[in-house]
Amino acid sequence: MFDSGLTRRSLLTGTLAAGSLGLAGIPLARAEPQWKKFSGSTLEVNLIKSPRGDILQKYEKEFTELTGIKVASEQIPEQQQRQKAVIELTSGKPSFDVVHLSYHVQKRQFEKAKWLADFSAFLKDASLTEATLTESDFSSAGLLYARNQQGEMRSLPFSVDYWIVYWNKELFAKKGLQYPETFDDMVRAAEALTDPKEGIYGFVARGLRNANVPVWTSFLLGHGVDPVDASGNLLTDGPEAIEAAKLYQRLLTKAAPPGVAGFNWSECQSAFLQGKIGMWLDGVGFAPPLEDPTKSRVVGKVGYGVMPRGPKTRASATFGDGIGVTEASQKKEAGYLYCQWAISKLMGGRLLQTGSGVPFRHSVLNDAEIRQGVKMPAAWVDAVAESAKISRLGLPVVIPVTEFRDIIGTGLTATLSGGDPAAEMRKATEQFKPVLERSERA
Repeated sequence: MFDSGLTRRSLLTGTLAAGSLGLAGIPLARAEPQWKKFSGSTLEVNLIKSPRGDILQKYEKEFTELTGIKVASEQIPEQQQRQKAVIELTSGKPSFDVVHLSYHVQKRQFEKAKWLADFSAFLKDASLTEATLTESDFSSAGLLYARNQQGEMRSLPFSVDYWIVYWNKELFAKKGLQYPETFDDMVRAAEALTDPKEGIYGFVARGLRNANVPVWTSFLLGHGVDPVDASGNLLTDGPEAIEAAKLYQRLLTKAAPPGVAGFNWSECQSAFLQGKIGMWLDGVGFAPPLEDPTKSRVVGKVGYGVMPRGPKTRASATFGDGIGVTEASQKKEAGYLYCQWAISKLMGGRLLQTGSGVPFRHSVLNDAEIRQGVKMPAAWVDAVAESAKISRLGLPVVIPVTEFRDIIGTGLTATLSGGDPAAEMRKATEQFKPVLERSERA
């Protein structure tokens, strides 16, 4: 097991860089960080209530043992935590030094307001940063989330949710089918598996307005296109976006169970657990119940597949959260040490092994000792590691993310009752365009 006394002592005595946990190619002579430099400080830490927050709180005494820095942390339910963070950061006098943020919702807002301290210089400082913490160890999506347009790192990537395809190996075998390699293969397999008389359907994904947008972006990314480009141009009614909407419509009307227009992830998961669904597209974090014999009829029958290749590329829609230090904090270096500990290989291993989250760091996902302690099947970990290599942001980096999901999601849901994908995407784009423009002017 990774979470052993030896490994813990190795971290606490500052020998991480020279030990077996180091990345290949890291010079062993690099000095260790001065962990005790800010001993006696107290950090106020604002966390999102989640299994990730639980892990951080559970082991924060180890951080104090390592650094001498005391931690006063609180977990707040996600929506309330976001509201509290924005109100206090806007005031310029937040009550916390360290904050947990949802990248896929808050990245642009936090960057535009410059609420977080710049870690760029800290990352290069051997007195603050241990040798295994390198930018190359983060997945591409993690770096996209953490870096701003100026290339500054104002947070550290913490936990990620890659989208994969859960597939029922038993149903595939009965039809003599292989796991799909392309979008076209996925359509063929979904339709071949569908048998309404037997109550079997080849595909399920979110049909509910707002919740359904990541399904569509998963398809759009396979065309090599983001919903909003790097220059801020909205691409939601382009030819690729329309093709992605057509694929969404076809799979959810030709191969999905009745009522799918009202499905969020929970309804999709429930359907897949019954053993009557061929494929389910969603985040890796929904896997544990599938292997629980008290909840699942598909234990031992589940395949975990990397997103099939689209017309231009293979891409895994990615969502995630990070952790940073407020610009207003007078304890930036101490806060940075906490953030570094939070996303360390030790803590990342604990996240992965307990099913509390998936780290952005390649060195955690590829570590054989850590993987041995993971309760999920090896195929799940393989899907996570492979998805990390093809990760792309699953939502645009804009302030009105909720409005984007509401408006685009309405158009997508309309296609399930016969709406024309091209017309619906053009209408939704026209509705969202002024919302986006106003947010950028504010």
